Formats: sequence, C-alpha cells, structure tokens
Amino acid sequence: MSFGDPNNPYSQQPSQGPPGYPQQVPQQVPQHGYQQHAPQPYGAYSSAGIPGMPGAGLPPLAHWGQRVGAHLLDALIIVGPMYALGFIDLANSDDPANADPGPFFMIGLVYALGMGIFQLYKEGKTGQTTGKKVLGISLHREADGSTLGFGMAFMRKLAHVLDSIACYLGWLWPLWDIKKQTFADKVCGTVVIKVDKS
Repeated sequence: MSFGDPNNPYSQQPSQGPPGYPQQVPQQVPQHGYQQHAPQPYGAYSSAGIPGMPGAGLPPLAHWGQRVGAHLLDALIIVGPMYALGFIDLANSDDPANADPGPFFMIGLVYALGMGIFQLYKEGKTGQTTGKKVLGISLHREADGSTLGFGMAFMRKLAHVLDSIACYLGWLWPLWDIKKQTFADKVCGTVVIKVDKS
C-alpha cells in the first residue's frame, strides 16, 4: 500500500480519522526545548517566543503626544501650587529681588513632595497618575500586563535619568520605537497603553 511519492514530501497524506471526519493535524514536537503555551489571557502583553514579532499581543500603545501631555499635566499639578505660593511670598516681600523662601513657599514645597509621592503611589497601584487618567493612558508591566507597585514605579522614575543622559534622546525614543518605550521603559520592562477614559 502506497501513501504517496516518497520523493515528494508534500504529497497527499492519508486521513487519520474515520471517513467523513476532518483530518486531524499532527502534533508538532517542540524545537530547542521550548514548549508551546496556551494563548495568554487578556491583559498579558508578552510577545516572548514570537520571533520577529516584537510588540505582538500588546494592546494599543500610547503615542508620544499623549505621554508628553500627561507628563506636563502631572508636573503642573505637582509644582504649580508650589510656585503660586512662592509668588505670594514674593509679593509680600519688601525686596523681591533678594527675598528668601517664605512660609507660603515652604507650604508649597511640602505640598509638592506629598503630591509627588501620592501620584507615584497611584501610578504604581492603578497604572495612572492624574495626567495619565485625563489623557486615557496607563503604565503596565510588558510581561504580564500587571501594575508596577510603588517600589517599581519609583525605580522607573529614577531610571528616567537614562532618558536624559544621552542629550534627552531617551525621551524621544517612543517616536520611532516599535513598542513606544523610553529607555526607562526598556530597562524596567514597562509599556504605556491606551485605556478608556473614566
């Protein structure tokens, strides 16, 4: 009994089931010790194991303008009141050119520190600062889509030094990067995605 031409590996193979049933696809043996995994649940963003397909499986990524807008809005929320209170001190000073920081500026400084920590806590817990929430973007781990937690969110803020060292090139990197990541995102394994505004 012949099952096709042995010199032609693409010839018709025999059916592996009873007549009238669709042919079963043979199981493939994993190569190089890698095992095939079931599809990841929604929210898992990793593209590991998909050669040549960086970013595959990621939700829609935030574009550079959204990220800059969120950053500017957060900066305004954190340091804006501090400077406004500082100007009140200057207005009440007899010699504004030589005025030292007054009590209003010190209150503003305490506010800025507290608000900065609060925004970092929110970003670690929910993926969103106030600015990110307003613009409909969120920060998550690339590997599994989870939020970072306060400690990792803080480490990512420190890693932004890398974005500034090379003439601020890291801040512009999302403009052409396939995953729209800054250098800090790459080091920390994070992505910024679009989410519904709510």
